[in-house]
Amino acid sequence: MRHGFRALGRTSSFIVRGVRPVPDRWLANGHGAVPLRSYASVAAADLQFGQPVHETHPHLLKAGEITPGINAVEYAQRRSNLASKLPKNGLAILAAADVKYRSGAVFYDYHQESNFFYLTGFNEPEAVAIIGKSAAQNDHTFHLYVRPKSPKDEQWEGSRSGTQAALDVFNAEESGDINDIERHLSQVVGDESEVYTDALPSNPSASTFARLFSSRPLSVTNGLSKILEKAKIAPLKSIMNDLRNIKSDAEIANMRKAGQASGRAFTEAMRQAWTLEKDLTAYLEYTFKRKGCETSAYVPVVAGGKNASQIHYVRNDDVLVDGDLVLADAGGEYGNYITDITRTWPIDRIFTPPQKDLYNAVLSTQRTCISLCRASAANSLDKIHQIAEKTLRDSLVGLGFDMSGNALETLFPHHLGHYIGLDVHDTPGQSRKAPLQAGQCVTVEPGLYIPPTDRWPKAFRGMGIRIEDSVCVGEEHPFVLTTEAVKE
Repeated sequence: MRHGFRALGRTSSFIVRGVRPVPDRWLANGHGAVPLRSYASVAAADLQFGQPVHETHPHLLKAGEITPGINAVEYAQRRSNLASKLPKNGLAILAAADVKYRSGAVFYDYHQESNFFYLTGFNEPEAVAIIGKSAAQNDHTFHLYVRPKSPKDEQWEGSRSGTQAALDVFNAEESGDINDIERHLSQVVGDESEVYTDALPSNPSASTFARLFSSRPLSVTNGLSKILEKAKIAPLKSIMNDLRNIKSDAEIANMRKAGQASGRAFTEAMRQAWTLEKDLTAYLEYTFKRKGCETSAYVPVVAGGKNASQIHYVRNDDVLVDGDLVLADAGGEYGNYITDITRTWPIDRIFTPPQKDLYNAVLSTQRTCISLCRASAANSLDKIHQIAEKTLRDSLVGLGFDMSGNALETLFPHHLGHYIGLDVHDTPGQSRKAPLQAGQCVTVEPGLYIPPTDRWPKAFRGMGIRIEDSVCVGEEHPFVLTTEAVKE
């Protein structure tokens, strides 16, 4: 098992076939020295990879990191944790995300499939990872099949890491050309194998692995199918959800960096005057990056006035009018880890009395719910949602609302929160009924959206208010990751 190439700065070089123990100083987490595969005898800074590495981008990655904030040891431990959950003959097969196209040859920004990224740190398309138990059953095996180096293709598409870097940078035991995946699979998948994967060809557009089935000639496709027909097939999703559920210190640190940068962008935005939704949108996205995030975590919602009553309003093309509120739901991303923030404030920076009353109802509810995000309280997200409903209902009754029938469902139509991490809605399908555990990260986002109809008090009609923070669950206290975004 390899835990990373020697990260010794821009002057470091790699020596072919050299294997030496990693110095203890690189393994501060106590995993001990492990063997290291070396690279070609050329300066690492002179090599070209498909993503930043420390030698080429020391301003982005520290020594030993595969991706920002996450080092090679942590990636190896994640794969070992997966292998420990597999049966004796179990194999996990994961595929990289494909490039998505807007039209013709015009592509969207690339975003790696989250489970694949979590286990490999590899951030290119057209790749397949195979992870299983080692022969001794006490560790893992890791094969990574990627696009080979190609000067012609790289002139158009940018650098690729290639098969050698899959070994020397990403620490695979075996690598090879992704175009030969059927041959590689036939050597790994046996009659007794139990294959865990979510990359089957039932949806040919879903993944590289599925695309490889659908794009091959019929004879080859049949051959691939026959290889997997020998094995028992099971979904990988639930195992990966368990692994990703509790965040490591490094993951929380990445989310804190994203939250801090994004929160400061919000606070700076609130200090300025805005007349167009699109201008505020552009400012937030630019400032996320200027303060250290790599990109936006999702398409922002910037909704002035009545537009705030649409939960996922993303047109962001209207005017902002003094006297109205503006609701902004946005966040940045760092090292592929996201943050999720919503703030609502008066466009002219002065609350009217009804706006202030409704805002305080949401704010007090959010404060209460955040305080409950601690493992010692044994609350689930569903339980905290119920508490939010009661708190909001009581506040609205006090403001003169008729809360009979399905009133609350109309005014507060979404859940209080969701899990966050590599994805905005992390570990999809994970139940919100289980008690929160220390190390889980969630959003807390109560909101009220008042329709412009006669049923509701006239002074509040057309208002939309949501306040959202990203929160890490602690044993005794919550850790708010987005505290720099002012809300009171």
